[in-house]
Amino acid sequence: MDLHQLQMLRELGELGSVKAVAETLSITPSAVSQQISLLQRQVDIPLTRKDGRNLVLTDAGRVLADAGAEVANAMATAKAAIGAYQHDAGGTVTISGFHSAGQALFAPLVRRLAAMRDATPTHNVGVPRVKFSDEDVAQHDFPALTAKYDLVLAHRMDHSPEWPQSRVRVIPLAHEPLDIAVAADHLLAAKASLSPQDVVAYPWVASRSGYSPADMLSAIGAVASQPINVVHRINDYLAAAALVSTGEVIGLLPRYTSSPALNPGVVLRPLTGISTRRRIDLLSRPENFKRTSVILVAKALHDVMAELTAD
Repeated sequence: MDLHQLQMLRELGELGSVKAVAETLSITPSAVSQQISLLQRQVDIPLTRKDGRNLVLTDAGRVLADAGAEVANAMATAKAAIGAYQHDAGGTVTISGFHSAGQALFAPLVRRLAAMRDATPTHNVGVPRVKFSDEDVAQHDFPALTAKYDLVLAHRMDHSPEWPQSRVRVIPLAHEPLDIAVAADHLLAAKASLSPQDVVAYPWVASRSGYSPADMLSAIGAVASQPINVVHRINDYLAAAALVSTGEVIGLLPRYTSSPALNPGVVLRPLTGISTRRRIDLLSRPENFKRTSVILVAKALHDVMAELTAD
């Protein structure tokens, strides 16, 4: 079987539509369909089926796509043994991050890599180059981003499903609490910590459904036996912190990646009685870690996060 055709099948399973595969690989949808059709001719069992307007994988298609992923990983291993590409420490590494991770980590990572570059005898040799993008998606959509980027900064709550480690490699970066954010002159700011009963009656600013702060509100309401009054639905923590600083609403902000430095009028207080921690992880396809540049950037990100959480 042609490796290129197996890749198309794999991407269709990951991304969910021919259009998404075409956009990711920068080719036309007809080219994607053609390659999958050629692959289908080589087997006597359907690999795809129609689901509304989309083409999705059958069980047999998923089995073959998984086998294709193993082939891709094996090919990457072979290239690592003989190819300069994998061993090029100065290669370009693409990184996506959700908004608060980008705000907290992108600039320190650039400074760390620049320091590495300045420390080398010949500049721009042996130090990776990075290209950033921001991708603020719901938790279940993070693994699919590894089709577009070498490294994906992702987050999930402790109680949520784990990442599909059969498909992606996971490097833990931080175990971050979500704290109650209140205005510095708010009545709740006088307390060292807050309970669900303390906060449930106040109006809130929260993220959209499917994101970490919104996921916590139902738990707070359940423990306090009272529904939460969400006034604003905003995913951007800078905007949320600005609203909290007015004293009209309270919210949830990550302790490390969205500190009160975002708005000096905001203070954070830990929430008791509920587990509010989220895991910040680095996701990647296994074959990417055959590249020296990816390994170096992953290590640098790990060190940057360690410094942030220590502070």
